[in-house]
Amino acid sequence: RSRSTLGNCAVVSFHFHFGPTHSLKYFLTASSGVPHFPQVVGAVVVDDVLAGYCNTDTKTLHLKQTWMKLCLEEEPEHLERYIGECLENRPHLFKAHIDSFRQRFNHSEGVHILQWMSGCEWDEETGEVYGFVQYGYDGEDYIALDLKTQTWIASKPQAVVTKLSWDADRWRMKQNDNFYTQICPDWLRMYLEYGKSSLLRTELPSVSLLQKSPSSPVSCHATGFYPDRAVMFWRKDGEDLHVDVDVDEILPNHDGTFQMSVELHISPVAPEDWGRYDCVFQLSGVKEDIVIKLDEAVIRTNWVKPSNTTVLLLTALVVLTLVSASVLGFIVYKKKKGEREKSTD
Repeated sequence: RSRSTLGNCAVVSFHFHFGPTHSLKYFLTASSGVPHFPQVVGAVVVDDVLAGYCNTDTKTLHLKQTWMKLCLEEEPEHLERYIGECLENRPHLFKAHIDSFRQRFNHSEGVHILQWMSGCEWDEETGEVYGFVQYGYDGEDYIALDLKTQTWIASKPQAVVTKLSWDADRWRMKQNDNFYTQICPDWLRMYLEYGKSSLLRTELPSVSLLQKSPSSPVSCHATGFYPDRAVMFWRKDGEDLHVDVDVDEILPNHDGTFQMSVELHISPVAPEDWGRYDCVFQLSGVKEDIVIKLDEAVIRTNWVKPSNTTVLLLTALVVLTLVSASVLGFIVYKKKKGEREKSTD
C-alpha cells in the first residue's frame, strides 16, 4: 500500500470497490377526492437528478435539465411518449387502478392516493441490469413486480386478487420485461451520454474534523462531493473501526452536491494515541482516498476555554449567591423568632 502525506492529509491507493451503478426512475402519483390537486403528477429521475415532471393540470412536460431538453429535441419520439403516458394513458389507467384497489379494501369514495415507481438500474462495469415496478396505495406498499420470476408479489392480503389477475396477463408481463430490461437501460445510457458533463462529473469534498467541546465526539465531516456514492469511516492503527462510531446518512446540499459525517466516540483521547486514528473518505470513480489524521490542532470547534478572569468572576458570583442566601435566611429566621416571642408575650 503506497502512501504520500501532505501535512495532516494523506492520499492512499487502497480503497473499497464501488460499482458504477446508474438508474432511471419514473414516479407517478394519482389521486382521487383531493380538491385543487392534479389527477396525475409524474417525474423522470436520472441518477437521482430530476430531469422533468408533468401534471394533468398544466397538460405539459416541464424539463428541468438542459441536457434533457436537448435530448427530447433530437429524440422527439421520447417527448411524444412522455406526454402520452403522463397526460393521456396513465390518468385513465390509474383511475381504474384506484377504483379497483378501493374495492379490494372495501373503501368508500373519498381521498385515496396511488403511487407508482418503476425503472431500471444498470451496472456500467458488469453490464448487469435490474428492472423494477412497484405500486403503493394510501401510503403503504401494495404490489411489486419480480422480473426474475415473472410474477407479481402482493404486499397486502387485499392485493392477492390483483396479483393473480396480473400474473395471468402474459402479454403484459412480456411488455414489462422488454421495457425494463431492454428499452429502459438503452434510454438510461442515452440520457447519461447527453448529460455526462453533469451526471458523470466528479467533485471532491472538503473534509474537516469538528468537535463541540473536549468531551464531545469528534466528527469527520465531508461536504461538496459528487456523486453520492461515497463511504467514510474511522481507522485505528490502519484497521477499520466498527465500534464507538456513528455514521450519518448522506444528505444533499443546495448546490446539487452532497455531505456526510461519521463520529468517533472515544473522548478523551490520550495524547500518545492521537496519531493512531485517521478518517478516510472514498468516492466512487476516484482511485485515491482522502485521509485526515486525528490531530487536536486541526479540529474546528466553537468551544472556548474559560479564562482565569472568567473563572474568578464565576467563583465570585457563586460566593455572592451563597452569602446572599445566608443573609436572607438569617433575616427570615430573626423575623419568625420575633413573631413567636411577641405571640408568647
